[in-house]
Amino acid sequence: MAATVEAVLHDGSVIPVSVHGDGPALLLPVRLEPYAHEQAETIRKWGGDPELGPALVDGLSRSNRLVVADYEGHRMAHPAAETLTPDNLAADLLAVADASGTDAFGYYGYSWLALAGLQVALRTDRLRVLAMGGFPPWDGPYRSMLAVTRAAHAASTRGPDPSAISIAEAEPGDWDSVAVQTTEAQTRQFVTLYEALQDFDDVGAAVPAGMFRLAFAGANDQIDYSEQWGGVRVSIGEPLAKHRDELEAAGWDVQVLPGLDHLGAMHSSVVQPLLGAWLRKVGWVRDA
Repeated sequence: MAATVEAVLHDGSVIPVSVHGDGPALLLPVRLEPYAHEQAETIRKWGGDPELGPALVDGLSRSNRLVVADYEGHRMAHPAAETLTPDNLAADLLAVADASGTDAFGYYGYSWLALAGLQVALRTDRLRVLAMGGFPPWDGPYRSMLAVTRAAHAASTRGPDPSAISIAEAEPGDWDSVAVQTTEAQTRQFVTLYEALQDFDDVGAAVPAGMFRLAFAGANDQIDYSEQWGGVRVSIGEPLAKHRDELEAAGWDVQVLPGLDHLGAMHSSVVQPLLGAWLRKVGWVRDA
């Protein structure tokens, strides 16, 4: 049975943290709570994996001590509208590690939670292993994501669009027709985060030399947003492939996954074997 503790985050909110398995510690910001049936079906329809968190924990807890907290879900329930800065983001994840009694640890995050892991790596000597999925460690889309989050924030402050439909009713990928699902505070926190990252030089970031690091993404991970959502292209797979040689020279293991987009490369059927094999390769597993 998993042990459960609580961590106090930078804004005073409290997040539950569960610990599973034994071995070198790995912090996973994933959701374990089951989705309601209709919500799970909508996630599948749009290409996601509603079983992601439980599947990762089931597979990786056999070789690692997993420290699990649904940080994204917590921030949607408890938005840090004005204070979700890189410093506070990193402090929150370190608080999760602290609450579980963990000193040295590894971290895996996907999309903006991968970005979060990079910020942790720059602020502590406790992070020994960093795996980033769905967000490149070099040439990251910080400017385009600011445009998208600003557009989402503007939409959240307007009244409901009578022509918009629910995400369950829309065709997958048709974001222009979908009703905004988030509140002003929920979207504002991501504007705060990306505004604070506009001067961040990821190429020049001093990631600790001795830290094992992995970056992966789908080769087709690219979204072209309409003017309604900022009118920008968010490229993930392309910069990872473009800078592969430089990243590998800097100590990164890089995997660009053919035929997969952002949600496809996030599936547990992709991540669990990929991450498990890489953790064994670098020796961050039990009895390695």
